[in-house]
Amino acid sequence: MSMSFLYDKQIRRYCFFMAGMILLLFLSGLGFIVIQTNTVQAAFLEHENTIVTSLLDQGVSREIIGAAVSNTQTSDAGSDFLASVGRTTQTASCLLPFTDTFERTTGKILLAAGSCFSLLLLAGTYLFLQSRERLYRQTIGIIERYIEGDYSTHMQPTSEGTIYQLCTSIDRLATMLQSRNETEHQAKEFMKATISDISHQLKTPLAALTMYQEIIASEPDNTETVKDFAAKMGTSLGRMEQLISSMLKITRLDVGAITFEKEPCHIADLVMQAVSDLTTRADLEKKKILLDGAETETLVCDVEWTSEAIGNIVKNALDHTKEGGIIRISWECSPLMTRIRIADNGKGIAPEDIHHIFKRFYRSKASLDSPGIGLGLPLAKSIVEGQGGTVSVQSDQSEGTVFTISLLTKL
Repeated sequence: MSMSFLYDKQIRRYCFFMAGMILLLFLSGLGFIVIQTNTVQAAFLEHENTIVTSLLDQGVSREIIGAAVSNTQTSDAGSDFLASVGRTTQTASCLLPFTDTFERTTGKILLAAGSCFSLLLLAGTYLFLQSRERLYRQTIGIIERYIEGDYSTHMQPTSEGTIYQLCTSIDRLATMLQSRNETEHQAKEFMKATISDISHQLKTPLAALTMYQEIIASEPDNTETVKDFAAKMGTSLGRMEQLISSMLKITRLDVGAITFEKEPCHIADLVMQAVSDLTTRADLEKKKILLDGAETETLVCDVEWTSEAIGNIVKNALDHTKEGGIIRISWECSPLMTRIRIADNGKGIAPEDIHHIFKRFYRSKASLDSPGIGLGLPLAKSIVEGQGGTVSVQSDQSEGTVFTISLLTKL
C-alpha cells in the first residue's frame, strides 16, 4: 500500500531519474577519488623530485638522499626546521606551490561536477513538475466543463496511480451525473408528451360534450332529444374515463411505480377472468370466444394485471372481427416458457401498420371506424414486458391476426 504511488508512470519515471542521479553521484565520487589520488601522487612525486634535484646539485650523496626519501619517521627537529622555513599547518596554501595547484584542480573539478549534477537534477525535477502541472490543468479544465454541463470530454487515464484513480473516479461521477441528467430530461419529455397526448385525445370528447349540452339546453322540452344526447354524453364520458385510466396505468408502468405481485395460477382461470366482461359483448355482436388448453396448466404471474393485458388483446380482436367471427384463446406450457395465443379470423393488419400497432394512440386508416382509443395494445405490451415477458404478433389480411404472449413458466 505504501508503495502504491509507484504505479503512477510519471512518479515512477521520476524515481528512476533520481536513482540514476544517485548512481551518477556515486560513480562521480569514485572517479573524483581516483583523479585526486593521481593528482596527489603526481604532486608528491614532483615535490620529491625538486628536493632530490636540489640536494644533488649541492653534492649530497645519493645514499643519504635515498635514505631521506624512503624515511617514514618524523621528529620534533624536523618539524622545527620546517617551521623555520615557513612550512607549517597554518601556512597559507597559496604559499605552498604544490598544495595551491592541488587546491585549484580540486576546486575546478568539484565546481564543474556540481554544476552539471545540479543542472541535471533541476532539469529532471522541472520536467516532472511540468508534466504534473499539465495533468492538473487538464483535469481542472475537464471538471469545469462538467460543472457547466458539458460532458462531451472524458478523462482518459493511460496509467495507474493515485492521481489517475482520482481522474477515473471523477469521470465515473460525471458519467453518473450525465446519465441522471439524461434520465431527468427523458422523464420531462415523457411527461410533456403524455400531457400533450391526453390533452389532444380529450379535445374530441370534450367538444362533443359541449355540443351535446348546448343541444339539450336549446331543446329542454324535447324528451327524445334529451335522451338521445344524454346517452351520447354518457358514451363520451365513458371514453374519457377509459382514456384517463389507461394513460395513468401506462404512465405508472413506465416510471416503475407498479410492483407486480406474482403468484401461481391456473391459466384457464386467468383467461376466464380476462374475458368475463367481454362474453356479453361477443354474444351481442354474434361472435364467439373459444378457449383451447389444459385446465391443469399453471403460470406464475400477477393475475390482475395479466388478465387485463389478455382482455385488452381480446377486446382489440373483437373490435376488428366482423359478425360471426371467432376469437380463439389457446395456451401451451414448457418447463421454461408459457405461451398464450389469441387468434381471430378478422380482417387482419396491413403490413405497413403491423410495426406501429403498439404505439400509443396509433390508429390505422382501416380501423378509424372501429371503437377504441389506441391504448389497449400498448398497455398490454407494457404489462407483459414489466413481468419479463414479450408480446409478438403475426397477421394475414386474408386469414386474421395472432397475438402471442410469452411468459416464464416459473420464477
